[in-house]
Amino acid sequence: MAQLISIDVDGHPVEAWFSAQAEPRPGVLLFMDALGLRPQIGRMCDRISSWGYTVLAPNLFWRSGTARETSPTADLTIAENRAAFFEHAGPRVQGLTAGIAAHDIPYYLAALRSLPATAGDEVGVTGYCMGARFSVRAAGLDDQVVAVGGFHGGGLVTEEPDSPHLALATAKAEFLFGHADQDRSMTPENVGALGRALSEAHLNSSNQIYPGSPHGYTMSDSSTYDEAGAERHYRELKDLLDRTLTS
Repeated sequence: MAQLISIDVDGHPVEAWFSAQAEPRPGVLLFMDALGLRPQIGRMCDRISSWGYTVLAPNLFWRSGTARETSPTADLTIAENRAAFFEHAGPRVQGLTAGIAAHDIPYYLAALRSLPATAGDEVGVTGYCMGARFSVRAAGLDDQVVAVGGFHGGGLVTEEPDSPHLALATAKAEFLFGHADQDRSMTPENVGALGRALSEAHLNSSNQIYPGSPHGYTMSDSSTYDEAGAERHYRELKDLLDRTLTS
């Protein structure tokens, strides 16, 4: 069962969910969504770990507060509660700039690799919502990131000079994107631009919109949960990790 541990980020203690098997296994770094480092993220770590991986999910909001302080207290399976939560969560998400990501990601990767439960330096990453941006940037920063999952990610393609998709030019990983349907933060035009960037970088990839799955579809503690999309994401993510980390 996943447990909260503390990792070091530039001298600061940062909470992270950790889940592992009895023997050292390949590492997977999970980048959380905007709802925070809550028990749902721990459950996702456990599911991925059950496939034979060591999984670490850091609190990306550590500058704003602890996991408890930055996670919801209300029932977010009620749409009104979820909307109310985002009225306060928005500034935290906006604060996770490209510069912050570039600073923090190497520490997260180092923490995963330093765990006795992690075997080898080649790792996978998977990210959700804003965490998908971290996943893409991680692959651009570290060529031993060999597998990248990004699910209901927002803002992967922008007009800014530090747009996440530009990191693909230096990546070596295989990529799997499962985009939300009717997502204003990742439109079909954005998905197309992402696909072109993947092709131009000559990367193996899958870049699909999951029909009928809204933004946040993987999160069973949220009103946007879609079981079909969530289970498809788990199947495809497992195939990706098994293909790249255990072959």
